[in-house]
Amino acid sequence: MHPAQRRPLIAGNWKMNLTRDGAVALARSVARHAAGACVDVAIFPAFVHIDAVLSALRTDGTEVPVGAQDCSDAPNGAFTGEVSLGMLKDIGCHWVLTGHSERRHVIGETDDIVASKTAAALGAGMTCVLCIGETLDQREGGETDAVNERQLRAALGGISPADMLKLVIAYEPVWAIGTGRTATPDDAQLAHAAVRHVLQDLFGAEMAHRTRILYGGSLKAANAPDLLAKPDIDGGLVGGASLEAGEFGAIIDAAAALAVSA
Repeated sequence: MHPAQRRPLIAGNWKMNLTRDGAVALARSVARHAAGACVDVAIFPAFVHIDAVLSALRTDGTEVPVGAQDCSDAPNGAFTGEVSLGMLKDIGCHWVLTGHSERRHVIGETDDIVASKTAAALGAGMTCVLCIGETLDQREGGETDAVNERQLRAALGGISPADMLKLVIAYEPVWAIGTGRTATPDDAQLAHAAVRHVLQDLFGAEMAHRTRILYGGSLKAANAPDLLAKPDIDGGLVGGASLEAGEFGAIIDAAAALAVSA
């Protein structure tokens, strides 16, 4: 049973997918499905689609938050190809992902870079979804909790308790992203509980208790009920399954059903 103050959050990370029209259509479908649900829903389109998605949702009068998949930690300057937090806020985008496994392991972002971006996002008043998680080799080496703790402490070392109110954690076992493999509900719960223990050490029991921790490794409609039922799993950061309106809607429904029964 999830504490009342940890309202479930289902977030869709669309990665480098969709056309402009496709992104707008999917966003409208998600917003209609989310209306009246007793869970929070957010979507993260590609940079070039954010403005169009925001405009469409404003026109429809819907309020699903739209976030960016990444950001620069610099306010402006000669950083070709980068997008600043000020630019995002200027178009009405107030959510951002930091530390996604693909940014860490494909693009090569270090813990220090993730920490700088996370601090910048929170300092700008954005809601930040900080992603952490271990690779397959690290998992098989028994390093899951150690890796998560290292990434958490690196990213949150300079963060104030007040800033933590705008932070969401997403635990993404790297070996489960886009592979069809998923952590068992019990394994995911153990990892989430360990993350909450680190948050307690950093910020105290109350803040750890209220911080939402999402699961982000091949979450689908079929496995969502079992995963989301675990007490320390407060929702999901959904990748591939968020690109299909019916599948994503079913995950929202699963979270809503559990929230109602809690």
